[in-house]
Amino acid sequence: MKYRRLGNTNLNISVIGIGTWQYGGEWGKDFKQNEVDAILDKANEKGINFLDTAECYGDHLSESLIGDYLSRNKREDWIVATKFGHHFHGNFERTRHWSANEVLKQLDASLKALRTEYIDLYQAHSCTDEEFNNDELWTMLDKQMEKGKIRSLGISLRSNEESYQTDHASDVNAGAIQVVYNRLDRKPEEKILPTSRYQNLGVLARVPLASGYLSGKYKPGVTFSADDVRSKHDTEETSLLLKQVEEIQQNEVPDGVPMATWALSWVLKHPAVTAVIPGCKTPEQVELNAKAAQLTDDNHPQSIK
Repeated sequence: MKYRRLGNTNLNISVIGIGTWQYGGEWGKDFKQNEVDAILDKANEKGINFLDTAECYGDHLSESLIGDYLSRNKREDWIVATKFGHHFHGNFERTRHWSANEVLKQLDASLKALRTEYIDLYQAHSCTDEEFNNDELWTMLDKQMEKGKIRSLGISLRSNEESYQTDHASDVNAGAIQVVYNRLDRKPEEKILPTSRYQNLGVLARVPLASGYLSGKYKPGVTFSADDVRSKHDTEETSLLLKQVEEIQQNEVPDGVPMATWALSWVLKHPAVTAVIPGCKTPEQVELNAKAAQLTDDNHPQSIK
């Protein structure tokens, strides 16, 4: 495994992380604790130390599954990121909660679910610019950092097109951003990634496999079950994307390299990107994802020598 410094934070994270939205039950599977344990054991074995979750992946369900694991293993082995701003009511149903008092309650609930005394990276989750422009909120979060409940702040961007929140990340003491970035969606290259480099922000690339489309497993015309978030995607747009994937697989992916491994390494080559956070449903997927680290450049600007 290889590691990079997350921008101007003091967090050294593996270039491959694990996204854990799937543990909340919105990706067509309800996870049991032993299944999560097996995934995280494999991640630890492969040198992966970064987990990304959120309070609204199930009502703190994803956090609780991770917290149960952390309570039985070494907390110091892991860099844990979670998010704030929403409350889960049911699959694909959330309400927004952005006042300083509401977020403080969310923070304490997340700490309880994760069974930890501190969160390494606490991220604003898909906020509007109006919700972002709240001095009271960021002042409260700075105080929680002083108390040791939070090590670093971040912003998980709602859009990969608008750069306002990234441009003003340093103003609110955020040291990292999270954005959708993959071979099929390169919009962040226009504004978000350049301003991240200018401010020395860490960049977490979510959906690096384009919701699994870049795994190479799906062909045009595929259908997903109603409890899978991908069933909400536009059918025609999905078909076009999968046709593009077939072309990429033929023209860009080297022989003998799994497409998913190649797709992760492609994202990690960008000089602004610190890590990718693909979702993993099995230990085998963790192992396959971890191999992408071998294809990355040791001379990346954030590399830890």
